[in-house]
Amino acid sequence: MKVIIPVAGAGTRLRPHTHTQPKVLVPVAGKPILGHIIDYLIEGGITDFVFILGYLGDKIEEFVINNYQHKINIDCIEQEPREGSAHAIWVAKDVLKEEEEFLIFFGDSIVNLDLKKIIEAENTSVGVKKVNNPVRFGIAEANHETLQVLKVIEKPKIPKSNLALVGVYKIKNTSLFFETLAQLLDKNIKTNNEYQLTDVLMMLIEKGHFIQAIHVDNWFDCGRKETLLEANAILLNNAKNKNPIQHQFKHTILIPPVSIGENCKIENSIIGPNVAIGENSVLKNTIVTHSIIGAYSALEDVILTASVIGNDTSLTGLVQSLNVGDDTELNFTKS
Repeated sequence: MKVIIPVAGAGTRLRPHTHTQPKVLVPVAGKPILGHIIDYLIEGGITDFVFILGYLGDKIEEFVINNYQHKINIDCIEQEPREGSAHAIWVAKDVLKEEEEFLIFFGDSIVNLDLKKIIEAENTSVGVKKVNNPVRFGIAEANHETLQVLKVIEKPKIPKSNLALVGVYKIKNTSLFFETLAQLLDKNIKTNNEYQLTDVLMMLIEKGHFIQAIHVDNWFDCGRKETLLEANAILLNNAKNKNPIQHQFKHTILIPPVSIGENCKIENSIIGPNVAIGENSVLKNTIVTHSIIGAYSALEDVILTASVIGNDTSLTGLVQSLNVGDDTELNFTKS
């Protein structure tokens, strides 16, 4: 079974980080968001991947090839122009025409679910998760007993359900799906000025196609600083990150869980909990908690909490909470 991973978006909600790198390559718990998704699918037995590229697509293709070309079959397709989630799937129609069914995993969300359950589902299926603020998401209205999806709508102003669509789909009837998608495009049906996957699914429901809701265990919409840090903390709490005894740094205390990349130099510092530091970074006289620090960064005389710091960033002086992109230098010391 093939999996389609749309990764064409510009990630405007994660700026300034996405000025210089795609959202899906922003690191979480020591690994890019996209790396978590690919590894999870590989563990579930998926080997055929189709990546829909757009904004900074060359960097995504380079990451995938450098890290996975000997593990999976890779197709990279450019979405140009970028006209929404349904259009992203449409550009992959030629590589899917021989498939009876396929998976869709959006590349900006980390999801934990019973992958076998959605792969073996007899019907078209959508992953859902209850949320507190449903106006921000695509929403599914479903029968509480049968879990049949009765309606899907993109970011409703007055939601009648709190079941958010988490960006995971199993399409059962490929030919019917693309026939319906073609009708959407022909009729120029858009929501928020884009061709939406939710509109295609709604057209399928109106045709009598059964769609099933599948509840997921965890879902991290990694499009905002807050959810990025939440995902970082939960993923770091895996057992392998709870005991960082392999790291020995001068006059430094490590409070698990932490993830520290290769060739880092740390001294006179307190690191953790819930901190991920990229490779080749240098930290001196620094206290960091609940934060993500990019690779090749330099921090000195800094106190950070709840911060996301990009790659190749230099910070000097006292700081509390930052959201700083790549290739930045900030000096807070008094002259």
